[in-house]
Amino acid sequence: MTASKSSTNQTAVGQSQPQYLFALTSLTTLFFMWGFITCLNDILIPHLKAVFSLSYAQAMLIQFCFFGAYFLVSVPAGVLVKRLGYQKGIVVGLLTAALGCALFYPAAAYATYGLFLGALFVLASGITVLQVAANPYVTALGPVETASSRLTLTQAFNSLGTTLAPSFGALLILSVAVGASAEAEAEAVKLPYLLLCGMLIVLAVVFSLIKLPHVNEHEQQDDAAVIEGKSALSHRHLVLGAIGIFVYVGGEVAIGSFLVNFLGQAHVAGLEEADAAHYIAFYWGGAMVGRFIGAAVMQKVAAGKVLGFNALMAALLVVVAMMSEGAVAMWAILAVGLFNSIMFPTIFSLALKNLGPATAQGSGILCLAIVGGAIVPLLQGVVADVAGLTISFVLPVLCYAYILFYGLKGSSVAADNVAENVVAR
Repeated sequence: MTASKSSTNQTAVGQSQPQYLFALTSLTTLFFMWGFITCLNDILIPHLKAVFSLSYAQAMLIQFCFFGAYFLVSVPAGVLVKRLGYQKGIVVGLLTAALGCALFYPAAAYATYGLFLGALFVLASGITVLQVAANPYVTALGPVETASSRLTLTQAFNSLGTTLAPSFGALLILSVAVGASAEAEAEAVKLPYLLLCGMLIVLAVVFSLIKLPHVNEHEQQDDAAVIEGKSALSHRHLVLGAIGIFVYVGGEVAIGSFLVNFLGQAHVAGLEEADAAHYIAFYWGGAMVGRFIGAAVMQKVAAGKVLGFNALMAALLVVVAMMSEGAVAMWAILAVGLFNSIMFPTIFSLALKNLGPATAQGSGILCLAIVGGAIVPLLQGVVADVAGLTISFVLPVLCYAYILFYGLKGSSVAADNVAENVVAR
């Protein structure tokens, strides 16, 4: 009886592995697409800034609308995915993102900045639904012990998307706009976003037709368990970690958003927008390379120390870029991407450490903190308008200074929290 049952289980496992492999392969396309689309904002910002003669603060409304969607849509998206399931949630996310891309056509036709911002919000809402559905689905496709490695693999494809997007944008958006009228410049976004719309629709059809393995929804911690224990907000390292996620996403997005304009300054590189856009790939490509290096280093060195070191190096590089000229300034700011690489997952994991029954609640709080990508770039835009573009980079320096504190000090778990969770086990 036991042998027969064991044989059955082995057969089931053997049959499920190819199915899981196919599902994971399919999901990597989603991670690639939303990385690609998110990074394309770094091309859209200088383009629309020139088209509509915007101030830096007005141009940063692009990131404000895009990352603001994470804050507003994450909770409703979670409810939607819980009701529909992972696969249908992915399809809804893809179709919503496709609608957002399609809305770029009328926005360009009417050459209205407000319509562009509306299209971006719809697009970002779709990507938010995708993230809410795909991230937990990846962790559920296989053993719990290897969940982190699966997420790391799929996140690598996300970084690949952010690395390739600048060249795509430079080719189809910025280069087309050279010497053209304002109307023609606005219409330069039609083709690339219609192409993205078509690709997203194709993916939606594919994900609606393919047979993905059914997995049980992640078990949610009972509300009573959270009430009996502590609220996530009562954990100091979680609250400080949420601030860390806020400033990290804000700093990373702010630097990427201003890169084209920074490299275009005469004392830095004096590059045309289309030429400067190609160099953004080094910023995001560095993050992809650094992710693998960091994963290996943290096998030997405490995550908090690695986080602190990376934050210190990132801050120093930004300061060097601000105080230097020419190639030194250019490569210093681009090298920041290498040290950004491990920050998000490391802050995330340190903040959730020893939360016990409040882990699910803590994870939701950290996801909401991604709204930093909407706030910090806007603030830097205001500083750039008032004090100058180079001076405005002091804001990312302050962000990295906080992350340095969190890595070395703020991420430590209070002794009473550890004791409570040991007893709970």
